Amino acid sequence: MSMDIDVRDDAASFVAKWRARWPEWEFGMVFVPAASRPRVEAWLTLLQELTDAAWGGADPTPGLAKLAWWQEELVGWSKGARRHPLGALLQPVAAPWQALGRALPDLRALRGGEGETGPGTGAAAGQAFAAAVADCEAVLFDGRDVDMDARAAVLASLLGERALLRAASMDAIEGVDDASVATHPGSAPRGIQAALVTARLQRPQRPLRPLGALFTAWRGARSVA
Repeated sequence: MSMDIDVRDDAASFVAKWRARWPEWEFGMVFVPAASRPRVEAWLTLLQELTDAAWGGADPTPGLAKLAWWQEELVGWSKGARRHPLGALLQPVAAPWQALGRALPDLRALRGGEGETGPGTGAAAGQAFAAAVADCEAVLFDGRDVDMDARAAVLASLLGERALLRAASMDAIEGVDDASVATHPGSAPRGIQAALVTARLQRPQRPLRPLGALFTAWRGARSVA
């Protein structure tokens, strides 16, 4: 599968797709320093690209090819090379990109086997990817030291986002109990995302109303110790 991307393109189209899925972040950004907002958007967009590849579609084959491409790309970021437009915003930061790329098979494990949609499917395997994400966020967003709570916040968000993706495909939501705001997420962006995911699971077919999104994001930002 060819994944050649014109390096002259910017990240705008990718970020726009993420904004369309998460309009609540228009209000969540109020609780993020202005200088950090482009990086937050790029990071959450990257995670959406990865999770869509890992879990999207009835046929997993195209997604596996995309994940293989991303694994190579992220290893390249660790060596100073980049092809994807999101790299212009993220790669210059010395985050553990190689570890994130190597953990992508673990993200794929969260998809589960065909027909496996029950609570916690793949959750044990997903812990390694969650740890890699938490390590990256600690560098990207000046987060606190990575610990069990920070990793749990990432894993909870991932499980919730997996449920929402399935809901968008008209599948029943499973595992809602696994997706809750962790007590001490590692950074404000993670706290906001975890809170928004939890709130969206209550009404998966439509985004939160503006006031609800603002309050939810505020609560998530304040959850950081």
